[in-house]
Amino acid sequence: MEIFSLAGKTALVTGASRGIGRATALRMAEAGAKLLINSRTPERCQEVVDEIRATGGEAIAVPHNISKEVEARALAKASLDAFGGVDIFVGNAAANPYYGPALEAPMSAIDKIIDTSIKSNLVLCQELVPGMKERKDGSIILVTSIAGVQSSDGLAIYGMSKAAEASLVRSLATELGCYNIRANAIAPGLVRTDFARGQRAVEKDRKHLPAAAYRDT
Repeated sequence: MEIFSLAGKTALVTGASRGIGRATALRMAEAGAKLLINSRTPERCQEVVDEIRATGGEAIAVPHNISKEVEARALAKASLDAFGGVDIFVGNAAANPYYGPALEAPMSAIDKIIDTSIKSNLVLCQELVPGMKERKDGSIILVTSIAGVQSSDGLAIYGMSKAAEASLVRSLATELGCYNIRANAIAPGLVRTDFARGQRAVEKDRKHLPAAAYRDT
C-alpha cells in the first residue's frame, strides 16, 4: 500500500552514501522522487545512484564536502542546475571527530562538527529556499539526534551541535511557514551505523577516542 507519493518532486539528501542518509534516499526514490545524492566520496554516491536507477528511479551524484562553505554553495548550484529546483532538502550529513569530555575538546574538532552539522545546513538553506519561496512550496528536514536533548557520555560537542540544529529548524519553521515551506527535525536514537560503533566503544571503554568517526558523510 502506497502511503504517499513524491512523484514530480526533487530531493537533495546530504550524507546519502551510507546509513540513515542512504536509507532515506532509497525510500524517497521508491516514492517517486528524483534524488540528488551527496556525500564527500564520488564512488559511494554513484553506488547509491546506480541502486536507485536499477529499480527504475532517477538520481544523480553530487559529491561535495559540505563542511567547506564554497563546496556547500557549489552543491546547491549543482543541485538547482540538475533538475531546475529542489523541493525537499534533507540535511543528514554530520561529523564527530572527537569523543570525550567537552572541556578537553580540541578547537579543530569543534570547528569540524559545527561546520558540518550547522553551518552547512544554514548555507544550503540560504541557497535553496529562494526557489521554494517562489514556488510557494518546499520541505526542509534536518536529521538531528537524541544527543541534542539528552546527554550522552563522550558526545557533548556533537550533542551541542544537534541542539543547535533543532533550534535552527524551529526558527526556519517560524520564518518560512507563510511561504508554505515546512521545516522539521528528526532526532534518531542509536542506529547501527559506523558512528554508532564508535559510540559503543566509548561506552564500553570510557576512554577518549579521538578518531575520525563520521556518521554518514
